Formats: sequence, structure tokens, C-alpha cells
Amino acid sequence: MDSIGELADDRALLGRTSTAERVADILRTRIAEGFFPPGTRLSEDSIGGALGVSRNTLREAFRLLTHERLLVHRLNRGVFVRVLAVDDVADIYRTRRLVECAVVRGLGEPPFPVAGLAAAVAEGERAAREEDWKGVSTANIHFHRELVALAGSARTDELMRGVLAELRLAFHIVDDPRGLHEPYLLRNQEILDALREGDRDRAEHLLARYLDDSRTRIGEVYAKAVDEPER
Repeated sequence: MDSIGELADDRALLGRTSTAERVADILRTRIAEGFFPPGTRLSEDSIGGALGVSRNTLREAFRLLTHERLLVHRLNRGVFVRVLAVDDVADIYRTRRLVECAVVRGLGEPPFPVAGLAAAVAEGERAAREEDWKGVSTANIHFHRELVALAGSARTDELMRGVLAELRLAFHIVDDPRGLHEPYLLRNQEILDALREGDRDRAEHLLARYLDDSRTRIGEVYAKAVDEPER
């Protein structure tokens, strides 16, 4: 598994008091960033060795991520990164619209702290210039994490980390990443510009249309790309 070597770089994040929650956070991030595509079997020996954690700790982390619907345990076969059902994709977008639009609507008075959003937009533009469409997808995830972070709520951040990690599972099934992600570079920039101008209402309107259009587009493409997986 090519990503195991890079996973070893995350070992320092665990510190001396390694916990299943920290391991789960590392794996959740790696799933969200595309290192473990849907259907990948996660090797206890390889991952445990890379992170330097016990089998019991790793199994507890797997259990946590299974509860978050990122992993699935298959009897006598092991633990796999989940393949979403078409209905899952629609539900993810319903959740995103509820949370992300509420975050923008609930912002206080401008100016808004948009440095993180600007960095994510720049990250996406750099990746597009290099025709790194996986990188564009990752930058898009970063943009929406930064958007939700404007709420200043650890609970909301935690909720959306899991939701966006689940969404990334759908992206990996699609065989035209450029067609999927490139149109949203400009739309992210438009949302950023509205927030820079202090126009919260316009930003929410742009975001709602963005999410509705993305839900329709990804839902259609995903439905063609995958049969209904085992729930």
C-alpha cells in the first residue's frame, strides 16, 4: 500500500500518549485526502507498524471510523474503506447545505477572517495549473473546512470533518476528476470575494446554489459509476 510510507510521517502527531481517537483522526484525514480509496483493505500490521500503535488501539480507531461510516468490517475478510450508496451521497449534501449555509448566515459583522479560505482557493488554483485534479479536490475539501471553521465551533468542525471525509469517498469512484472539480474553482473564488466584501447574504446565496448544483452533478455521475454497494 503506497500510502503506508507517508502514513509513518504522521507518527509524530500521536505524541507519547497515543490514543485511538488520535489514530482515528489521522486515518480520517488520510481518507479525506484520498490516500485510502473506497474498497481499500486496511492492514492492521502495516498501519499499526507505521504509526507505532498497538493492535488493540488500532482496532478501536477502526471501530470509531466504522461508526462514522467511513469504514466497514467484513466478516473473515477485514476492515475496508466504505463504498457509498447513491442515497448516501444525497444525504451528505443535505447535511452540508444545512450546516454550511447556517455557518455563513450566522457570521457576525464584517470583516470576516477569510485567510484560510483564500489559502485554499490558491491551493486549488496551483493544483489546477499542474493538472493535479486530486489536488484540486483536496483543496476544495480544505476550502469547505475553512468555511465551516468560521463558526468557531469545535463540534461543528468535528461533524464536518466526518461528512467531508465521507464525501471524498464518492469522489474516488468518478473517472473524470477534472470535469467534476474544475468548475468549482471559480465558484469558491466567488464565495471568497463575497465574504471579503462583507456581503454575507450574497455568499450564502452563492453557496446554496453551489451545493445544489454539486449535489445534482455528483449524484448523476456517481449513480452511473457505481452499483448500489452492500450497506
